[in-house]
Amino acid sequence: MTAVLGVGPLSTGMLSRLLVPMDDSDHAGHALAYALDNFPEADVTVIHVVGVPSMLMGEAVGLALEDDIEAAAQDRAEPVLTRAREIATERDRDVDTVVGVGHPARNILDRAGEYDTVVLGSHGADWGRASRRFLVGNVAETVLRRSPVPVTIVR
Repeated sequence: MTAVLGVGPLSTGMLSRLLVPMDDSDHAGHALAYALDNFPEADVTVIHVVGVPSMLMGEAVGLALEDDIEAAAQDRAEPVLTRAREIATERDRDVDTVVGVGHPARNILDRAGEYDTVVLGSHGADWGRASRRFLVGNVAETVLRRSPVPVTIVR
């Protein structure tokens, strides 16, 4: 069962461009499936952000040490983007893909104004994510509060 929280006026007839942030979680996959199934006429762009800050800056530092940051980011994003294309293919749809580098919420918000809405998955509350939320911030909550366009959160 999919629970959906929508913020802002949404009508399938008025949406032509959707931004769907995706990581390697099942929740993100469900959000993409929801967007593809419920907005059949809309162009869907999937964004995956690499170089996420962490307490020890692991992935961000590793990416910064690469000779070609863009190519390294694309390589790291490819498994997630491949999964996104598979979800779209199962629905006889195509998706555009984009790779961001840095903080996920900031990347999503920087691009959100180019789209009619953002559709993203929410991981819900659990202790492991709560400790990470303290350090990094909850992406869905941040996007929901600051987005210049309507946001739909799929859980």
